[in-house]
Amino acid sequence: MTTLDANAGYVVIINTFSVDPAKAEELLSVLIEGTEQGVSKRPGFISANWHMAKDKRHVTNYAQWRSEADIDAMMADPDVRRHLQKADGLADRVEPIFYELRATFKSSE
Repeated sequence: MTTLDANAGYVVIINTFSVDPAKAEELLSVLIEGTEQGVSKRPGFISANWHMAKDKRHVTNYAQWRSEADIDAMMADPDVRRHLQKADGLADRVEPIFYELRATFKSSE
């Protein structure tokens, strides 16, 4: 489960995949499969959440990792690379950006 705690020190990656709406479901399936079978089993993995835009033109992942070194090690894994290459072949563009969580707010209700 994703923990949104600015003091946790997790590295956050938000990946946005631009995609032809006709390929969006296939792309999401490939990405979820890769997360379940490989990425989530790597040391330092904390959480991943997959989102699809209502118009199916973007698929986005919010992922938390213990460190950038853990992300680098995951990216070097040949099994993970195969899933990412398949996803890259379906997406028009991929934009991964690293973030630091700085603040969170929740409803008082």
